[in-house]
Amino acid sequence: MTSIVTNASAISALSTLRSISSNMETTQAHISSGLKVGAAKDNAAYWSIATTMKSDDRALSSVQDALGLAAAKTDTAYNGLDTTIDIVSTIKAKLTAAREPGADKDKINKELTELKNQIVSTAQSSSFSGENWLYNATGSTGTKTMVGSFTRSTTGVSIGTISFDASKSVIVDKVAANNGALTKGVAGYNSAGTSANFFLINASSSTAATTGTEVTISSGTSDSSVEQMVSAVDTMLQGLTDVASQLGAINSRIDTQNGFVKDLRDTITKGVGRLVDADMNEESTKLKALQTQQQLGIQALSIANSSADSVLSLFR
Repeated sequence: MTSIVTNASAISALSTLRSISSNMETTQAHISSGLKVGAAKDNAAYWSIATTMKSDDRALSSVQDALGLAAAKTDTAYNGLDTTIDIVSTIKAKLTAAREPGADKDKINKELTELKNQIVSTAQSSSFSGENWLYNATGSTGTKTMVGSFTRSTTGVSIGTISFDASKSVIVDKVAANNGALTKGVAGYNSAGTSANFFLINASSSTAATTGTEVTISSGTSDSSVEQMVSAVDTMLQGLTDVASQLGAINSRIDTQNGFVKDLRDTITKGVGRLVDADMNEESTKLKALQTQQQLGIQALSIANSSADSVLSLFR
């Protein structure tokens, strides 16, 4: 039946055209944004997961920055300790040479003085971002905590830390000399087994190592005292080596954790992409098909609208 009031064919064609236009808008949005899930209405479950993981990725970015800062601090302290170990080794060699018969101990002592000044300079320079783990002049040494990880579990989120007791790495302590590796008294022994306490650097603090004597020599220094100094310096050297080993281990852990965080962020990015990213090949193909359907829909609507024109022929 042909009606001039209701054109069922046109209504059907218009409904189809609306559906095609809606699909085209969705596809164009996917192409322009690159996302197939750009809002909660697109896919609430995937959008929720992606939003949470993107937030975690930003938190991991902060962890990565913190790890970089921690690595810089530990590197600075380690490099300062490594240089100090070389200098103390040189001092040990100079003292050993002073034990030789006929050695000019006064000249050797001048060399020792300059080497000790270099140690203090190295310790003072080993500072990063206002923190110095080798030189204490404020009494602020203690456990240093560095951000190491970010973890999400069923019970919530947690931040992991890496700790290091910086009081163990202090080599020059101006506040409490007994806490500095090279400013505290260390026992040294001679070949006869007699001991005496020595410290390498005079911290000039109110709580200096009162039970020890500074490592200095002169023409009147006995061979027995030189042997004790060599023994004490060797003990100091072993202590510095142990602390440097600890710092090296922590630095290695930080580097490993930093690499893991980078890989984890890459994995999260790929995982989120699988959930919300649009397949551009598929979307472009779909858009081409929808454009064809739209043209056909317009043609069908034109045909449906023209069918009413046949009614006019009955009145001719």
